Amino acid sequence: MHHLATRPLVAGSLLPLLLLTGCGAGASEPAATAGAESAPEPSAAATEVAASTPRLALTYDGGVQVLDASTFEVVADLPVEGFNRLNPAGDGRHLLLSTTGAFQVLDAGTWGEPHGDHSHHYTAEPELTGVGFEAVKPGHVVVHEGRTALFDDGTGDVTVFDSVDVADPDREQRELTTPAAHHGVAVELSDGSLIVSEGTEEERTGTRWLDASGTEIAANPGCPGVHGEAVAAGEAVVIGCEDGALVHRDGTITEVTAPDPYGRIGNQAGSEASPVVLGDYKTDPDAELERPTRVSLVDTRDASLRLVDLPASYSFRSLGRGEDGEALVLGTDGALHVIDPESGSLVRSIPVVAPWEEPLEWQEPRPTLLVLDGTAYVTEPATKELHAVDVSTGEVFGSTQLEVVPNELNGVTGAAAHEGEHDHEDEHDAEGAGTA
Repeated sequence: MHHLATRPLVAGSLLPLLLLTGCGAGASEPAATAGAESAPEPSAAATEVAASTPRLALTYDGGVQVLDASTFEVVADLPVEGFNRLNPAGDGRHLLLSTTGAFQVLDAGTWGEPHGDHSHHYTAEPELTGVGFEAVKPGHVVVHEGRTALFDDGTGDVTVFDSVDVADPDREQRELTTPAAHHGVAVELSDGSLIVSEGTEEERTGTRWLDASGTEIAANPGCPGVHGEAVAAGEAVVIGCEDGALVHRDGTITEVTAPDPYGRIGNQAGSEASPVVLGDYKTDPDAELERPTRVSLVDTRDASLRLVDLPASYSFRSLGRGEDGEALVLGTDGALHVIDPESGSLVRSIPVVAPWEEPLEWQEPRPTLLVLDGTAYVTEPATKELHAVDVSTGEVFGSTQLEVVPNELNGVTGAAAHEGEHDHEDEHDAEGAGTA
């Protein structure tokens, strides 16, 4: 990161957070591609197509495959060593691959370009671009309102940029560093304010809310084991704790208390169509692997918590949201359970895969849920299959046999990306660093 001259900001009540708002020369290449000065040209010429072409990406032991989301055709098989994670980049075209020492930009080869009152759509060969962001331990990636926030667990550094510029090595970006490295998260809202976790490698303790200039708006140090984030309707942000959750809304942070002494919410799924956030819920702090059968629903309007019983357990890759805000949970009974987030009632259970058991190691493959353009995609590692489910009708309308054992699953819409919807001119003009 480029550390610039410092200027003081208003001191907060917690440990300082260093704000770096440098512009230009934004990207850091992964070690394998260091020295590249510009984004590489696509490996194949673009082909104009009639409509947007959603694509899926799945990791396996040894690489990443990119598939056409409609036909399941494998359009690329990219070798990548090690255990790699897939994250949305936010522009409808790229994904961020968490690799050794970097968030690396994966071009899924499908995109749209606005043209007046319509868009033109293109496809090309997917590729690992060689553009990336150096990170000691690539952690959470959060996309919201045309902005993407990266958290490096190895340093506590935060990088935020316009999602449409993810593949541009000369992008402008906002850079911050937390007081201590920890497994953390950052979420930027449309007004430029930033919610960021607090903690150390030994203990995660709470969150801070900073405005666009880095001045503290609010803070809450009472969230043990901070983990998991989701944005709901009205830009309400929920952060999970080991005793409930924190709701960030309208400049205030409200604690949500779990009904159990240890009531951990660590993975969540939000929807702009709903003020209610879906989360997991665990109650045994000593379990080697707890297999819960309840999920949590946090209503951001009144910071209330509802628990919903399910007929089966689930894993951290089981949570999703439908187009209309439906809460979706892929159970170990093989069914996709659809919950009404307002009433907490189980609407339907859709059989999709064979019953399964969550493996002890979190890196091991297990059935995984991804919702893209209203379709729920579900992997079945035991049979090397991929299934497509219409959430609104409950129909499993497509399945395919894969050549690899799928692990992580993500995707892109191929639609034209919107520009960042808020003005970052003031924060970029500051070109200073300081303590908040």
